Amino acid sequence: MFFALLIVVPTATMAEVNVGVHIALPPLIVFQGPPEVIVIPDTPDVYVAPDIEVDLFFWSGWWWRPWEGRWYRSHYYDRGWVYYSHVPRFYFDVDPGWRGYYRHHDWYGHRWNYERIPNHQLQQNWKKWHNDRHWERHGTWGVQSYQPRPKEQRQELRHQREQEYQRRPEVQQHQQQRQQQQKQHPAQQPQNRNQKPQQSQRQPQVQQPSHQPPHEKAQQPESREQRYQGHKSQDSKPQKKHEEREMEHKQ
Repeated sequence: MFFALLIVVPTATMAEVNVGVHIALPPLIVFQGPPEVIVIPDTPDVYVAPDIEVDLFFWSGWWWRPWEGRWYRSHYYDRGWVYYSHVPRFYFDVDPGWRGYYRHHDWYGHRWNYERIPNHQLQQNWKKWHNDRHWERHGTWGVQSYQPRPKEQRQELRHQREQEYQRRPEVQQHQQQRQQQQKQHPAQQPQNRNQKPQQSQRQPQVQQPSHQPPHEKAQQPESREQRYQGHKSQDSKPQKKHEEREMEHKQ
């Protein structure tokens, strides 16, 4: 039963994730225990596991890993990977040479006394550290006498790293595959064509009389006061003629 579970559970999980997507999942990473992480300077609290050969990041409550030009994320460091259709926005803040700086304890000419953080401590405190900007304000990420880079310089570096990332062969290949899949399986468009007839049925149509010109206004029914004034004006005409006759007779 134990070996049967090992075979059935991953297969079912992979089938559930890849239905309609046709994207393979990354290979599993073997851990002897929960990995320790370090925080990378000049990043919005991006953590990385430095003791494994592949890039494994932790950011905003998720574990992230790139593989063959694609990105995957999970709430667990060793399972549950799901394809992520975009590049996570933290990635272009990460210096590509962080491994060399880590080995030499040097960050751009400054001593880098990084702190190795156990997994349980990370899970308990990452949100509080992020809200307090703990690593940037209180410890400058463990880099001695280091000043954070200005915002303009960070944006320029992000743009350069993004361009370099898009030129990677595995990234270009993945983008071509996505374009082909979109052509073969186009996304269903919302049914906007049926909205106009529905609106026209809801709105009552007022038909104008055929003999009435379009520029003339429709005749409004006379009010009670208007009818009364009309009768009064007609009654006053005979009375006026009678008075004129009397005046002629007297003369």
